[in-house]
Amino acid sequence: MVRIRLRRIGRKKAPVYRIVVADSQSPRDGKFIEIIGQYAPRQSEGGLNIEEDRANYWMNVGAQPSDTVRSLLRRAGILKRRHETRTGRLVTSKAPVAAEQPDLSNVIPISEDPSAEG
Repeated sequence: MVRIRLRRIGRKKAPVYRIVVADSQSPRDGKFIEIIGQYAPRQSEGGLNIEEDRANYWMNVGAQPSDTVRSLLRRAGILKRRHETRTGRLVTSKAPVAAEQPDLSNVIPISEDPSAEG
């Protein structure tokens, strides 16, 4: 199984992680398929960089994010955008094609009030 997970780089007491796509059986800092981002937990701003299109590609082909990477994807807003586009696509694909509306400009409305006959 292919997983999206963290790979530690950086020095002692100053962790920096790469977000990588790797086989689930390879070691944490071992062989990987592709680097799709970086996470620096001790940096306040700009500590999270993820290539959204590559993350979506790998999730589309079946890669499962680890719990930590899933929370990082959620924090970056990638999972929300992915969900909105997928449900939007499903809604538009299931919606029936709108038939042409008849011209109702010359139709006289009928009142439902029985005392207003005339």
